[in-house]
Amino acid sequence: MRSKASSVGEYLAELPEDRRKAIQAVRQVILGNLPKGYEEVMNWGMITYQVPLEIFPLTYNGKPLLYAALASQKNHMAVYLTGVYMNGEARQKFESAYRATGKRYDAGKSCVRFKKIENLPLDLIGDSIASLEMNDFVNRVKAVHPPRKKKDRSS
Repeated sequence: MRSKASSVGEYLAELPEDRRKAIQAVRQVILGNLPKGYEEVMNWGMITYQVPLEIFPLTYNGKPLLYAALASQKNHMAVYLTGVYMNGEARQKFESAYRATGKRYDAGKSCVRFKKIENLPLDLIGDSIASLEMNDFVNRVKAVHPPRKKKDRSS
């Protein structure tokens, strides 16, 4: 379920009240723990927290690096945690900490799904968001996917 909203406010306004409250609560946790430099925008039909292209322009697809995202899908809501899921050790540590909360761990390839805010360990989400400064995230991405050079299209 991809939104066509062009702003975070627009995105939140189009959600049913219960989902809006849950997404706003998670958003506040993210914003309260987001390291300096990441920007909050609408991208890929969801609220994203990304590395501005001015900081790291040579991505594989020409789009900003996604650090985290927040979305309301058809059957659930999701927090995407690229910074956690890009590293096996970090992912295992996160999963163990999540399970230790006693809350149901429902994860996708790079996200945690939840149906109610009560099902999400907000402290753990906040700690995970705070765990990776932007420069460290960019360096990890570079180590896994070396930057691509822009093609010279002038010839």
